[in-house]
Amino acid sequence: MNKLFPASFPNRQYQLLFTQGTGENKEDIINYEFDTKDLVCLGLSSIVGVWYLLRKHWIANNLFGLAFSLNGVELLHLNNVSTGCILLGGLFIYDVFWVFGTNVMVTVARSFEAPIKLVFPQDLLEKGLEADNFAMLGLGDIVIPGIFIALLLRFDISLKKNTHTYFYTSFAAYIFGLGLTIFIMHIFKHAQPALLYLVPACIGFPVLVALVKGEVTEMFSYEESNPKDSAAATEPKEGTEASPSKGQEKKDK
Repeated sequence: MNKLFPASFPNRQYQLLFTQGTGENKEDIINYEFDTKDLVCLGLSSIVGVWYLLRKHWIANNLFGLAFSLNGVELLHLNNVSTGCILLGGLFIYDVFWVFGTNVMVTVARSFEAPIKLVFPQDLLEKGLEADNFAMLGLGDIVIPGIFIALLLRFDISLKKNTHTYFYTSFAAYIFGLGLTIFIMHIFKHAQPALLYLVPACIGFPVLVALVKGEVTEMFSYEESNPKDSAAATEPKEGTEASPSKGQEKKDK
């Protein structure tokens, strides 16, 4: 967020504090620190929120959808490529069944008024910003491939080669799969499960690159540890003390 504001922006720190009790029994209920940049973002978000509540405009819907998608990619993590492939493969079957096997997915997406999808006006040239005929992309079709692409970015960083080959490959594969989805939908005039095209592209392209570079073993053996677990392992358990080093023992003697 700091990159969105110029260096000359006057930024002040604030603290919101609510306490309960007095004296030794006083405890913090809310202790939140924020600054002027947070207030500006809160104001802009509130304006977009009121706009969406009053008008249900597609631009406001897409702004919320993009925000939810980015937050989802940030919060959800895969720890290895194998898990990501299994997850994408399972959702591939799920998406294909519910779109081609039944009309439940399409009916819910069209009837449920909430920013759970991105909408793209197909009659934008005729009606402008008041367009009402939309193609839709569910947020799951963004977040699920997104967390896999984020995993490949972290794998790139772990290789310490100062290149993001697998990230750029998977990102380009996502764009290719999305474009193919739109093309097929236009040809057949029927709703398409985006994961039908995104999953093979997002998995196949990086694996093909790994085969060419001879890094398939490194890719599938790469595994992240949970930072919380690592921190917990380094902390001494309650009721125990960290043992002194051998050098310290000799010094004490």
